This record gives sequence, C-alpha cells and structure tokens, in this order.
Amino acid sequence: MSNILRRHRIAALIGAAIVAVPLSVPVILGTNAAHAATTATAAAGSVSGIVAPGGSFAPIVSADKPAVVTITTTMKAQNVASDDNSPFDEQFRQFFGQQGIPMPRHMPQQRQAPRTEALGSGFVVTADGYIVTNNHVIDNAIDIKVTLDDGTEVPAKLVGADPKSDLAVIKINAPKLLATIAWGDSDKLNAGDQILAIGNPFGIGTTVTAGIVSARGRDLHSGPYDDFIQIDAPINHGNSGGPLVDLEGKVVGINTAIYSPNGGSVGVGFAIPSDQAQKVVAKLMKDGTIEHGFIGVQIQPVTADVASAIGLDKPEGALVANVNDDTPASKAGIQTGDVITALGGQAIKSPRDLSRMVADLTPGAKEGLTVWRQGQSRTLSITVGGNEPNQQQASADNGDKSTQGAQRVPTIGIGLADLTPDIREALNLPRRENGAVIESVAPDKPAADAGLQPGDIIVSINQQPVKSAKEAKAAVAEAGKSGRKSVLLLIQRGENQTFVAVPFSIG
Repeated sequence: MSNILRRHRIAALIGAAIVAVPLSVPVILGTNAAHAATTATAAAGSVSGIVAPGGSFAPIVSADKPAVVTITTTMKAQNVASDDNSPFDEQFRQFFGQQGIPMPRHMPQQRQAPRTEALGSGFVVTADGYIVTNNHVIDNAIDIKVTLDDGTEVPAKLVGADPKSDLAVIKINAPKLLATIAWGDSDKLNAGDQILAIGNPFGIGTTVTAGIVSARGRDLHSGPYDDFIQIDAPINHGNSGGPLVDLEGKVVGINTAIYSPNGGSVGVGFAIPSDQAQKVVAKLMKDGTIEHGFIGVQIQPVTADVASAIGLDKPEGALVANVNDDTPASKAGIQTGDVITALGGQAIKSPRDLSRMVADLTPGAKEGLTVWRQGQSRTLSITVGGNEPNQQQASADNGDKSTQGAQRVPTIGIGLADLTPDIREALNLPRRENGAVIESVAPDKPAADAGLQPGDIIVSINQQPVKSAKEAKAAVAEAGKSGRKSVLLLIQRGENQTFVAVPFSIG
C-alpha cells in the first residue's frame, strides 16, 4: 500500500475530511472553491443509465489508468487559505448567485500544523515524465511528490504554471518510459456525450467515474479562459488535475472544480477544455512560463437593444465601455462606444471571445482589429501588450430609485439637468466631466427597467458625446425620429462607465 493511501485511507473511509489527518490539508477543487468532507462511497459513485461501448469502459480504463498519477505537495501552513479567504469563493458566489442558486456554506478548515500536505491528480503527457495538473494543486508548494499508478513515489520539479488558466506542468525523472494519454478534441464534445473522470479522490487510490457532458461554456468568473465543461461524473477532493477522457480514451478536459453544498460530489463538476489546455501546456513545456496578451479595455455584451440602437445587424461583438489610458487599445485608436467585431481575422461574437483571443496572443504581436463605429465598420491596427491586468466586462447595475424630475424626456422616462458646480461638488465630479445628470427616473418607464438611477451621468448618446441636458434631450429625440427601437446611453456611475440600451416606450 502506498504511503499516500496509508495516510488518507482511514479518514476517507470514515467519511471525515482529510483535513483531520495530520499534515494533510485538502486541495480544494477549483482553487479552493468547494471543500472535501464526504464519504468514500461518494468518491466511487457511478452514474446510472450510462451505456458503455461493448457494455464496459474497461478497455478505456486499462489504457488510460497507468498514465494517471497522484500529486502530493508540501507547503507552509500559512500559505493555505481558510474558507473565508478563498479566492475562488467570491467567483463561485457570483456564478451561482446569477443562476439563482444559494452558495453553500463550507465547514471550517483547521490550520494547526506548521506544514500541510495537499493532494491532487495529474496525467503523463510524455514518456520521459512531463505531467499536467492544475495550478492550484502545486501553488505555493515547497516540495512536490508524484505517485505513479504502480505505487512508485518520485520527487517532481515545477516546470511552469499559469494561474490565469489554472494549469501547471511538472517533471519527474522517470525510472522507465511512462505510459501516456493522448490529447483529444474538446471542441467536438456536445451536451449529452459520455465521459470518464479519472483521479485519486481522498487518497484512496485511482478511481474512475462515468457521466455525461451536462453543459458547455460555463463561466465561473475566474479569468479570461473561463469556458468550462460541466459534467455530472462524480469528482471529489483529490480529483483536481486528473484527466477527463472521451470514449476514445483521449483527454478532452482537466477536472478542476465542483459545486457542492456538503463538500462531496452532487453531480456538478467543471473541467478545463483540452483545446485550451493543450496550447498553454505546450508553452509551459517549452518556455516554463507564459505571457498573456493585453489591450486595455473594459467590455460588455452587445444586447439586441444595443445592436438596434447603433445599427448593428446582429447582437454580436464586444462593446467597449472604457479604454484605459496609455494602453495598446488607446494607442490603436479604439474609442469608448466601439463594438469590436473581429480580431486577427476571427469574428468576435461575445466579450468572452475577445478576452480569450487577446489572452492567447503573444505580447508584441501586431493584429488587425475591426470595430463598428457610428454606423460603419473600421479596421485598426493594434500592438498587443503583455503582463497587465485582464480586461473586465462592464455590466450595468440595477436600480429603480426615483426623485422629482426637472427637464422631462417622456420617450424613455428620465428627467435631466446640467452639470452645475453644485451638482459636480455633490457628486464629487472633476471639472472636465461633461454630460447631463439624471435627476429623476419614472418607475413605469423603460429607463427604470434598464436600471438607470438618479445621479447617473449621461456621457454620450448613440456614441455621440453630450455636454448638457438640452443636447441629451435632442439626441434622444433624434434617435426616436430615426426609427430605432432603442437608444444607447454611456452612463458614468461613480468611477465606472457602462453602456445601457434603453428601448423607447410605445405610445
């Protein structure tokens, strides 16, 4: 029996969290997103109704299992975050809050030992010992050990890691040529396709679970690469970094996160698609590091109302809500209000498309960029930057407050006023700030439904700057006369700018 199995088996079999075992603090699936506190039965659970080719998955398992490894890392106790400080907790709260699902409470995590061990999985991609896993499995590690499928334990060194994609590559001096698993094509996966998850949950030994692809393209708000495969195959603590394989036995994903109200699997797991992972892994193996592209814009989705307001045929692209100063975007001439529709000849259908494409670009590369501006398409040239913060999607806040109105705009239901010195002081606005301030919002009009609030500053209307309430009223009226179904407002609220499309009221 391997040392790992001896260290963890008792805790797993009695259903206790591995945290109860000395020198053992669990790696949390999804960079501390969900905590391990469940039984070995849940770890080894299977999905009923799965039909394997020929009636059994055994041929796939016998081919892939020898290439799956267990990774044990040692780290200083102060480097392991408690539940309250988990960086992924807020991202999961946002994701599940948007879906209307309550974020489960986690059991408190003990942090008594001066050093702790974390447990995860990985898989061999080259016969000479390169192994792929999650970044959160090895993050802050001062020692890494790999246990091969035959029980052999060998030290490993970190080759490279990328926190943004949560991927890492480690290397062992293999005592022999190792079994490997080939990469598959995750782009061919569809909801309903069968998959297998392989890993070492709770340290009880390599375990295989079966399930289906529940959904594609899940965004957990953890970075520019968020495009997770959702699966119902049971995965638990210790599965992080293990392979998700298709019916050809090829890696189509890397098991990374779970959502759980009790610490164990409830059939909601997430894996990084192989088509994303393979590119990052190749760069890490070659250079030991990876630089992500950066252009310096805040972006938001193009809704049907926004598309109608600016004359786009389809609600596609990434709407630029703000351009950061002294960035590649500002130097390329990108403007607030532009809709980025293509980059490097590839169509942009959503803000996530743009974020992923930019992150994949090499800093210093020059690319063509197509924007929709004031009713026509324009092509710009941009030199990609690097090692900067991610672009962030901007989203309109909700609000339905109202006060007594001033100058009335009945078509969308707002009262406007000029930015007088008193208003500037009250709202703490700089002198150079131009626009019209919203003094009131009618509760039964489209502006209220769109989330506009008293105190919001209208900076531009349909991509044209406005300097006064009179200009704003005229611009809204002109948009209504042109036959458009909605008007696009650039709203300044506090330090943030965002576009809001407001449909015209009927009658």
